[in-house]
Amino acid sequence: MNITVEELVERGLSQTQADSWMILLQSISIISDELERWNTIVTQLLRPEIPFAVHELLYERNYKEHRLRQLPCPGWIPSEDDIHRANLTGWMNELGLFSYEEMHAWSVANREEFTEKLTTALSIQFDSQPTQYCDVSAGVENVRWYRNASLNMVESCFQADDEAVAIIAGDAENQLEEITYAQLKSATARVANGLVELGLKPGDRVAVSMPMTVDSVATFLGIIAAGCAVVTIADSFSAEEMAVRLKITQPKCMFIQDVVVRGGKRLPLYEKITSQENMQAIVLGADGTPSINLRSGDLTWEQFLSADTTLHCVARNPDDETTILFSSGTTGNPKAIPWDHTTPVKAAGDAYLHHDIHSGDILCWPTNLGWMMGPWLVYAALINRGTIALSQTVPTSRLFCEFVQQVGVTMLGLVPSIVSAWRKQDQIANLDWTFLRLFSSTGECSNPNDMLWLMSRAGYRPVIEYCGGTETGGGYVTGVMIKPSVPGLFSAKAMGFPWQLRSESGEETSLGEVFFEPPVIGLSTRLLNRDHHEVYFAGIETSLNQPVLRRHGDQLEELPGGYYRAHGRIDDAMNLGGIKVSSVQIEELLGKHPAVQELAAISVPPPQGGPELLVIVVVLYKERDQHILKNEFQQIIKTELNPLFKIEDVKTIDHLPRTASNKVMRRKLRDSYLENRSK
Repeated sequence: MNITVEELVERGLSQTQADSWMILLQSISIISDELERWNTIVTQLLRPEIPFAVHELLYERNYKEHRLRQLPCPGWIPSEDDIHRANLTGWMNELGLFSYEEMHAWSVANREEFTEKLTTALSIQFDSQPTQYCDVSAGVENVRWYRNASLNMVESCFQADDEAVAIIAGDAENQLEEITYAQLKSATARVANGLVELGLKPGDRVAVSMPMTVDSVATFLGIIAAGCAVVTIADSFSAEEMAVRLKITQPKCMFIQDVVVRGGKRLPLYEKITSQENMQAIVLGADGTPSINLRSGDLTWEQFLSADTTLHCVARNPDDETTILFSSGTTGNPKAIPWDHTTPVKAAGDAYLHHDIHSGDILCWPTNLGWMMGPWLVYAALINRGTIALSQTVPTSRLFCEFVQQVGVTMLGLVPSIVSAWRKQDQIANLDWTFLRLFSSTGECSNPNDMLWLMSRAGYRPVIEYCGGTETGGGYVTGVMIKPSVPGLFSAKAMGFPWQLRSESGEETSLGEVFFEPPVIGLSTRLLNRDHHEVYFAGIETSLNQPVLRRHGDQLEELPGGYYRAHGRIDDAMNLGGIKVSSVQIEELLGKHPAVQELAAISVPPPQGGPELLVIVVVLYKERDQHILKNEFQQIIKTELNPLFKIEDVKTIDHLPRTASNKVMRRKLRDSYLENRSK
């Protein structure tokens, strides 16, 4: 390692520190193995309070040979203790396997045994036991899990001791409240019994639009316990977007908060659904009693709740709906994706196997029931007998970072844009995050340098990169705690989840589109408002000796050592701030602007990598100031679609490139934009 005292001082060390470091670095430099050398540097030198520029310098210089050979460069390397305590290691020892790759191969070659072993490990509770765990007699597209069984997945969420802590809830000032499993169970029962008293029956759908709170978790579980299905609608949606989702699912009633408090601002929520005349609402107050007048027939939370605190979970078929979530594809309306009583096994199983969650772990993920990570968090924590940490602070704020320390979070989930904001504002400065066991990152492509920074702030803890989708119930590509963690890269295919990469010509490749090989527990088998076969299976050519393939739309690159790099979406669905949205949705809204002749919405990666950026390419009827136009477009998106979507750039052109069938060639626009940006 060729490093000078002057470089260390330039990066932020004092002269005295730099002189003493040089003595250590000279002795460390004789270690020839770069992974061993990096581990030594992390152990002996790199503490969170050391300027990150120093961390960067040593990381870059240490992995010179790895970079020359284009090998992944780990930021965290598991210790013997990390490997020994991992749930995966226990499985490997039981099966006589010696590597993760062998373990994955076993899981996909033995789907029945894998599903049974995972079900047993999670102690999934059945009213009647399955006679078969994975039945593909009707074809892999129509797989039946837990054949002839009956169950209600909520029962599996209450296996911890009654006095164990189920939720730690922090308010906007980080005042904490602990909710035991017994208390959460009682609250869940009051919701479930309240629905029965209201006249709802198993199979009915109930909408929820609330921030992630103790009450919303109890509501979510209570609806499912009653045998009903939760229709999750993000509280950030506009009234129009909520109306679309309510029309698709036709719920019997809706739980909603009066307002949402964000950053001290009180934003209306209940008023977004007041035009839904046939929708009875149960209204919770952000500060207790609702602060607004309710429509005739609507109920307050207190009026609704049952006095009966005994939980009765209605036994259901494994493939009965528990949750309806939404994901945008390449057409205007969102896809309505049902989760059933088997999907939680995927979510909790990924937490158990890939995030190595153990009883007593504290899981925090700033999310919402309207996105898949909300239900995922509930199942991942509770089925594994862990604790959910919920904060009402802004996730990018210093207060949230203090909450993480105050609570003692052991697994912190996030999206990369949060990490970028923390880094820019130095929000973790002087905090102790060394108690964290791991981070998890999903929703967007990660910026490797941001993730190295994040690792360094917690004394080098792994980041489990985790990617899947609403229709997968969890991840298909992930990280694991028994392999080194490389900033911005995935280290493994998810257990029980085979897939391959294909080029545009249909050949297997190392850089291409992801195609799943079903069946996989948690993977959707139907859509409410689309033809499931047409969306995922139609038109995919396979030979006689090839498995049935299912398209997903992500683009990945396979790297040495079983690592993978994400390259965003193949299709025209964009991922903005961790939220999937269709190009068509944005184009339909902005196309109403009087100056617009036609336009296309595309997403592009930032120059240094990281989350996708929204760019609008527009053909105008007449010239217009682009800065003003951008502001006008932003206001339309804020009020009519989602205030979280930010426009990075607006570009004007003479005409949009189209195919012979008149489809806009968004990929060509994207490539052209990136080419011009690089000049």
